[in-house]
Amino acid sequence: MTAFPAAPLSARAVLLDMDGTLVNSDAVVERCWRQWAAEQGLDGDHVMRHAHGRQGHATMALLLPDRPAALNHADNRRMLDRETTDMDGVVPVPGAPALMAALRGLPHALVTSADSGLATARMAAAGLPSPPVRVTAECVGASKPDPEGFLKAAAELGFDAGDCVAFEDSEVGIAAARAAGMRVVGVGARAAACEPTVHVPDLEPVRITGDATGMVLAFGA
Repeated sequence: MTAFPAAPLSARAVLLDMDGTLVNSDAVVERCWRQWAAEQGLDGDHVMRHAHGRQGHATMALLLPDRPAALNHADNRRMLDRETTDMDGVVPVPGAPALMAALRGLPHALVTSADSGLATARMAAAGLPSPPVRVTAECVGASKPDPEGFLKAAAELGFDAGDCVAFEDSEVGIAAARAAGMRVVGVGARAAACEPTVHVPDLEPVRITGDATGMVLAFGA
């Protein structure tokens, strides 16, 4: 991992995770997952160590490997319904509005484990524009850490994976982007131990300049 401040990165496209990267939704994630943990008789702290980055049913399968998949998918649908209507405490990660403004007109995409409805609601609650290209839970057959979502986003934008830089906050998200062959900017405390290409405390230090043929990502103190 490059020490911060870091040398600039060049890219043709930027791929952005949502929760923990652009949007701070930790408050509602904690509420929903701790409620589910209590319902299952699981330790809430243990559940929270695994709840970030994956689709909900994949997290449930990891925590309860002998549980029928149909129950996990049913619980996941109920949790998505709760999360989509609970926007209390959902705010932009520091620097996210400026980052999204800098990316306007440049090749970029959202790659999130949230479904389309939740992604739309949280981006709106945080006051952030949704990129024209979005790869949400419905678009993939495998959850992060599988690289499918990142590879789909790169293909839809028309770029090779190696020409893309991904922004991620979670262990599984960083693993997915790296498996896709992308350089990764790790955002926030969760990302620090996951060996991203560059680590930043939030999005405030990130500066993006360029045009449709290429861009430069700079990281200042």
